[in-house]
Amino acid sequence: MSSEKEEHEESKKNDDYIRKEFSYHSFFRSFYLPDSVDESKIVANYKDGILHVTIYKKGGNKKKPPKRIEIK
Repeated sequence: MSSEKEEHEESKKNDDYIRKEFSYHSFFRSFYLPDSVDESKIVANYKDGILHVTIYKKGGNKKKPPKRIEIK
């Protein structure tokens, strides 16, 4: 995942000079996911400076059946 943000600001107070400001922000993040993740259903949203990532598991056996253990 990566994100970039670029801002430009220009102000002119009078005819003698022009002030320009530039800022550039970026980040990069990577991580490994287990095989149980459904890669086609990963959703990411970036809003108000917060990155929300939703990761779904693959279908199949969601609950394992209870295991009976005999005590002797």
